[in-house]
Amino acid sequence: MAIFISFYFISFLVLPIIILFSTSISTFEQVFWQKATAPVAICAYQLSFSLSLTACLINTVFGFLVVWVLTRYNFPGQKLLDALIDLPFCLPTSVAGLSICAIYGSKSWIGQFWLNHGIQIVFTKWGVLFAMIFVSFPFVIRSVQPIFEQIDKQLEEAAWCLGASPWSTFLKIIWPTLVPGVLTGMILSFSRCIGEYGAIVILSSNFPFKDLVTPVLIFQCLEQYDYTGATVLGSVLLFVCFVLFVVINICQTLFKNY
Repeated sequence: MAIFISFYFISFLVLPIIILFSTSISTFEQVFWQKATAPVAICAYQLSFSLSLTACLINTVFGFLVVWVLTRYNFPGQKLLDALIDLPFCLPTSVAGLSICAIYGSKSWIGQFWLNHGIQIVFTKWGVLFAMIFVSFPFVIRSVQPIFEQIDKQLEEAAWCLGASPWSTFLKIIWPTLVPGVLTGMILSFSRCIGEYGAIVILSSNFPFKDLVTPVLIFQCLEQYDYTGATVLGSVLLFVCFVLFVVINICQTLFKNY
């Protein structure tokens, strides 16, 4: 069993990462720095990380509210809503992009409404943000919901009996229990946004210095047979994400110890 697990882990995770970095390092003295710091690449990095962080924060806030409603209240259609949350997991991202394009495009009444107010969603950064929000929506909910359901309500009742206000009860009893799950959901949501391609390539114009994100730029390099450039960009994206994840995991560990 240990041999099988080791083979599985090395074959599908370790080897691809090692090959990606080794290929990039082999070009370091030649073109690595030039391609990694090209103006179009820097702009794509900034756009990818800023929009991913924005989508992650939006999903964290509203995902937490959805979890609160699903676990604390009973209402008609609750089971249906709970099932619909998992839809982005199984829906092809290209189909999601087409659906969002149909809703917010210039031919729909919603798209016309926003256009009349001077806001274009499709083929702009707004479209990229909407795509990221949709594909990463379930992660925070599914990370926090099991923890929320296991919280002993008797602890809250005891706090109320001792004179604690609802807000104090939330901050001192509920929130500390949920923090690890919230951070995990944020990590998963952020990573899903960073790697999204299918929906974004449909909803954005994919123009450099406008709304071109790094995954689409990597694919454009592949279309132009620039395999070195695609490898370098992928290595930079992977390295930055790895550092961010390590920092967040350290913060989780420190919080648990505290």
